[in-house]
Amino acid sequence: MSGLQNRSSQLLKYTRLFNNGSITRLTSSTAKSSAEVIQREKKVSANNYDPSPVVITRGEGIFMWDVEGKKYYDFVGGFATLNQGHCHPKIIKAMTDQLNKLHHTSRAIFHDSLYELNEFLTKQFDYEKVLNMNTGVEGGESSIKIARKWGYRVKKIPQNQAQVVFAHGNFWGRTIAAISASTDPISFDEFGPHVPGYQIVPYDDLGKLEQALRNPNVCAFMVEPLQGEAGAVVPTLGYLKGVRELCTKYNVLWIDDEVQAGLGRTGKMLAVDYENVKPDLLILGKALSGGVYPISAVLGNSEVMDVLTPGTHGSTYGGNALACKVALASLDVIISEGLVENAFKMGEIFRSELTARLNKDKVVQVRGRGLLNAIVLNTKGVSNVYKLNNELKSNGMISKPIGSGALRFSPPLIITEAQLREGIDIIVNTINDFKN
Repeated sequence: MSGLQNRSSQLLKYTRLFNNGSITRLTSSTAKSSAEVIQREKKVSANNYDPSPVVITRGEGIFMWDVEGKKYYDFVGGFATLNQGHCHPKIIKAMTDQLNKLHHTSRAIFHDSLYELNEFLTKQFDYEKVLNMNTGVEGGESSIKIARKWGYRVKKIPQNQAQVVFAHGNFWGRTIAAISASTDPISFDEFGPHVPGYQIVPYDDLGKLEQALRNPNVCAFMVEPLQGEAGAVVPTLGYLKGVRELCTKYNVLWIDDEVQAGLGRTGKMLAVDYENVKPDLLILGKALSGGVYPISAVLGNSEVMDVLTPGTHGSTYGGNALACKVALASLDVIISEGLVENAFKMGEIFRSELTARLNKDKVVQVRGRGLLNAIVLNTKGVSNVYKLNNELKSNGMISKPIGSGALRFSPPLIITEAQLREGIDIIVNTINDFKN
């Protein structure tokens, strides 16, 4: 049988299976336990994640339930996407209403939802233009493209000589462009050649930053106002103001990566609001989606954003109708339900209680802002952070190990004080009772 005949035969076979319901039966046989789910997933999935051994089947508010019915406090919050909690009814309603009306057109034509979102974003954050994308890493790559083109068009950098500066410890995704800026060997090694034109400076070091920005070929400095994946690293007060002053002094665009820290997570709408400074480009993502449907956005003023012209950038799904309605509902929940203020208040309680109550032989530091926090462990007192993370899971809490010596906590911003204190009790009792 020829290759073409073989493929035709297979297509006919699968068509018949689909028509009689066999495909549904083949793909929907339900696993009966967490162990079976994990075994089946590992067999057919790429090995690029090492999840905690828990299998979640339902979420509501700040809680999740596994397939055996056990309830957990979600203190990961979908990597800070679930600021509004699991299955928020206002967001789910906005999504289902739009699904029944229009979900996608492509940007080859207009639809009647994009302008609504972008008008809201520009007014809320005081920018003139929005570039709509899908994921945080796309927001980062888009910002770099904009900055490079601005560098050539406006700053008059010689062609192909533009430099972008990043901070040590940054994390903004896993694409080739993103890992080329990484200082994490796991992200960086064996994926080269890497993107040229990048330079790394220490985080929270204005002196080293100024040295780098003196290079007239630098078009942008991209930095997180609080480093999330590095373990909720908070810069010294005055650092962000200094970044703004240096970028202005040397005619360099400041790209503010608020994909994780933004939209209320740190107790301010934006983390840069702690120092009342305004970046040239602002990247939003994660919680803009309500944890429901991917969407990201890059915001800037016309003198920067207008370097993009038709055909210079795009995205098939970027700015689709469904994402726009979900984002509008997600923003509405953050603002109308006071989640920014709640994050600030709950964060103060969280860090204060843990600092006072955790065993100092096991914990070196509790740090963070709002509800993006980390516990830095004394590795002599806690030699295996993954074992500790599993103990927390056994005690009803989902958390996230950071490297070999820290745990990160980012619960939904809807958490009440009573729920927070119950979570604190789990953390304190688990760590203080932990045995290596």
